[in-house]
Amino acid sequence: MDTKGSEKKKEEGPKKSPFDLIFGQIQRKKSEKGKSSIFQVKSFFKGFDKDAAKKENEKNEQELDQTSTSGDQKSENVVDGSANEEDADTSGWWKVAHFMERFGKKADIHYINLNNCELTAVDINELGSLMPFLLDIEEIDLSWNDLIGGSLKLMTPHFNHINRLRILNLSNCGLTSDDTTALGESLQFIPKLQVLDLSWNNNVGGTLSRLSQHLADKCELKTLSLTECNLTAEDVESLVLVVGKMSRLEILDLSENKELGSKIKNLTEELKHCSCLSVLKLRSTGLHRDSVQYLSSAFQYWPYLRKLDLSCNKAAGGGFRESAARLTSFKQLELLDIHQCCLSAEDVAALTQVIPLLSNLQMLDISSNKTVGLSPEHLFSRLRFLPKLKSVNASNCMLRKQSFAGLAEAARYLTDLQMLDLSWNKCVGGNLKLLTETLHSATILQSLLLSSCNLVTQDLAVLASAAQAGHLDSLKQLDLAYNDTVPDEGWSLLFESIPALKNIAELDISLRPASIRDCGPWFIHLLSNIPKLPMLKELGMQRWALSTAEQQQLSRIHMEHNISIHYD
Repeated sequence: MDTKGSEKKKEEGPKKSPFDLIFGQIQRKKSEKGKSSIFQVKSFFKGFDKDAAKKENEKNEQELDQTSTSGDQKSENVVDGSANEEDADTSGWWKVAHFMERFGKKADIHYINLNNCELTAVDINELGSLMPFLLDIEEIDLSWNDLIGGSLKLMTPHFNHINRLRILNLSNCGLTSDDTTALGESLQFIPKLQVLDLSWNNNVGGTLSRLSQHLADKCELKTLSLTECNLTAEDVESLVLVVGKMSRLEILDLSENKELGSKIKNLTEELKHCSCLSVLKLRSTGLHRDSVQYLSSAFQYWPYLRKLDLSCNKAAGGGFRESAARLTSFKQLELLDIHQCCLSAEDVAALTQVIPLLSNLQMLDISSNKTVGLSPEHLFSRLRFLPKLKSVNASNCMLRKQSFAGLAEAARYLTDLQMLDLSWNKCVGGNLKLLTETLHSATILQSLLLSSCNLVTQDLAVLASAAQAGHLDSLKQLDLAYNDTVPDEGWSLLFESIPALKNIAELDISLRPASIRDCGPWFIHLLSNIPKLPMLKELGMQRWALSTAEQQQLSRIHMEHNISIHYD
């Protein structure tokens, strides 16, 4: 120890005994260790790195040991400085935790989930002020908070604190043109952003360039969702200018933007650079016959595509005649959705040749294409060559008995079938027995939709027999709505055997909107057996005329078994 310093210290204060010096040093060490322990506990709840906290505590203790012999004041200053820093961090994290608790959410250092929490501009401003304490945040979900529109600029300036952000979900937030601008200007602060969802923000339309112009040359985006954003032709052009930079793009959803079809040729040329594309959704985007052909020219550039949705493009009919063959480029295709595309007879013939070659196909939606049912049964009969098929939607296809028989025959080979939708095909009525073997083999069938199929007693007898034999043990959803053709004895057969459907969660026996009918003797079986279905959560009984007593009985079942029962 410096001799002059010691003498000066002796002159400035009263002389301390050796006992006083030793006792004071012990007290200081105990006080410091106590504080360190408190800081470690707080840091644990805060989610900070425990190893870092441990190193900081050890460092403080070493400094205390080194400085205890050189001066009491210097040691106390070091301790106070560390404590203030830890207190500030801890205080900040508790503010985050308190903020999340207000919305019934838990604070997490990696994830902010405030989906559908009725956030306001005040909340967004507060969330922005908390971002200095969210340095490790990787995902922010503010979707379905339409009151925050116009206030995004209160939060985006703080994005410089969260440069690890990978996922940003702002769907249905009422975003304005100013929000688009603010978000675009903040992209430089979040260079690791991989998922951006701005779906269902109609005011993004006309302003997309304010966002796209800020995308970096080496864009990290893997998912871009702009569903129903009211995009204009100019927006699509601005997207064309940058989509080629998204070499890592895997998921692109531009559905419900009807102006897209007019620019599909330019967009397709740029999408050829996105070789990692695995999901492409262009539902209801104004595609026409030529659009489908332009798009199919890029199929060979997307070897990893798993999901293709071109549905609800009514002008696309005729476009698959030449494009269908190019679907074979998708060796890993799992979902093909071309429902409501007004397929022509030539389209159906071409698809009949190609679909059986898509060996990895799991979901096929070809519904609301009337020509499918009018053409020969060959398309459905060839589904037997798709062993991985889990979901088939052939509703409203104007099936005839011949095409229905082809589907029923092929379905026998689909042992992984989980969903079968035959709704709005009148030929099913009286012919459900053709599905008997399918119902026996598809032991993991979860959804069977037979709405508006003109069912009769014989058809419900087929269902009752399959249920009693244990073949429908996995069934969770059974839709028998709009089958006014079923007499009381048919419903009685169903409800007598319904306890065998032990996993059923949704059951709908509603009548047509224009119908009204009194409940028959089957209502007694319904009351006695519905409580025996432990998984049932939804029961549709609309348009059935219920007496006051019957309504009270259903209300009691609702209260005692927590089943939502929908009736007029």
